[in-house]
Amino acid sequence: MATTGTLSTDDADVVLIGGGIMSATLGSMLAVLQPDWRVILVEKADAIGVESSDTWNNAGTGHAGFCELNYMPDVTDGRKAEDIARQFQLSRQWWAFLAEKGLIDPQSFVRTTPHLAMVFGARDVEYLRARSAQLQTQPQFADLEYSEDPAVIAEWAPLTMAGRTVDGPIAASRHVGGTDVDYGTLSRALVELIRSRGGDIRLEHDVRTLTKQPDGGWVVAGRANGGRFSIKAKHVFVGAGGFALRLLQRAHLPEVKGYGVLPVGAAFFRTEKADIVKRHEVKVYGQSADGAPPMSIPHLDRRPVDGSDYLIFGPYATFSTKLLTRGKLTDFFTTLRWHNLHVMAAALLQNLGLIRYLVGQLTASPKKKFRQVTDYFPTARLEDWELTFAGQRAQLVVPVTGKVGMLKLGTELVTSADGSMSALLGASPGASTAVAIMLDLLPRCFPAQWSGAWSAMLHEAFPELGNTAWNADEVQASFARTAEALKLRK
Repeated sequence: MATTGTLSTDDADVVLIGGGIMSATLGSMLAVLQPDWRVILVEKADAIGVESSDTWNNAGTGHAGFCELNYMPDVTDGRKAEDIARQFQLSRQWWAFLAEKGLIDPQSFVRTTPHLAMVFGARDVEYLRARSAQLQTQPQFADLEYSEDPAVIAEWAPLTMAGRTVDGPIAASRHVGGTDVDYGTLSRALVELIRSRGGDIRLEHDVRTLTKQPDGGWVVAGRANGGRFSIKAKHVFVGAGGFALRLLQRAHLPEVKGYGVLPVGAAFFRTEKADIVKRHEVKVYGQSADGAPPMSIPHLDRRPVDGSDYLIFGPYATFSTKLLTRGKLTDFFTTLRWHNLHVMAAALLQNLGLIRYLVGQLTASPKKKFRQVTDYFPTARLEDWELTFAGQRAQLVVPVTGKVGMLKLGTELVTSADGSMSALLGASPGASTAVAIMLDLLPRCFPAQWSGAWSAMLHEAFPELGNTAWNADEVQASFARTAEALKLRK
């Protein structure tokens, strides 16, 4: 129901705030599991998936731990990489389930793209050799290949070796089962599924307040179309990206007391020159430079967008006090509270290297930045590329005993004590793990349905649901089934 100049009040079982991959994923699950519930999605922008989920505002990597070296800084401990691989496999299972039922078209948003990790120098080669050997013992990484032979690496990623003088150790690992995912297109497909099951999608709705009600529900209120709107909901999910913390603060949710966010922007070099793009059909991830934060890990990716193919390289740090690409410069300051100022200060003092890295990135000329491209594409020329903005993130800062405050990499699911409100805070690798996040949310916020009416369908979609460690047969079966349903190379 559209709002006009007067106050309009609706009732809903669930309100989803934000039109990105998080709200879209949760909404798609509710649309399938409980189609009789009234779900209303409200989005501030005039379109779905235009912030962090937008095609150009993320790298489009189906993060599975195959090539992302920052997931395994200690070569003896592969637990995070293994967990990320399991979480992404859950995403593949949900998409495959929807595809098998004819509810989404997988060819519109996902395709097979081999994932490579590539390093230079004796220290990093030794690291990658040990990492590969450790991961190859795990079922999710059984097909991971490793080589220190320049000729083999040239076969895997020709662009990276053409014109290169190999004057020192070099190594690469490869998993041919990697993927490229267009999360913007996927978000829109999932929102269309919500709409087709009776969901109400409302664009240009700016949520201003979240008010707890005596009956345990919430009133979601704000402005739209020159007027005001108000929705009474039994449950509210805040998937508003950089604005999520601000909305939780306005809801006076005690679970986020002391929490803060730091705005982080990114940029990529991009080219669409066909003679360059056609020579690179993979995603190549490298090792972060000494002193650089883990989220700065460089990568050279093939990206299909709207029927055209591109190469991108980055990321490069940018800075703005906006918390959304379409936000305002005052955004960051609206999240500051008396209870998070000392937490933020402590986190910054513990990450002075991050500040130095940011200053270096901001003061570097395009020519200086481009030198990093030639580390992975030796014959690259600056005139063939353009530097493009790649969106804003809100990096999470959390209170920690003993450290006062800590910069937290990744995402955090927040739920209220009574389960009536949930939210996602933080940044990468959120999109790839959206399904796993929602499989954590559902039992916390809807325990009766989780163990009751939803159980059979959930186990149909996720045969290994509840297993934290999959055996080799389960991994192989899941890869084969999802590859067939998603039309990926097996």
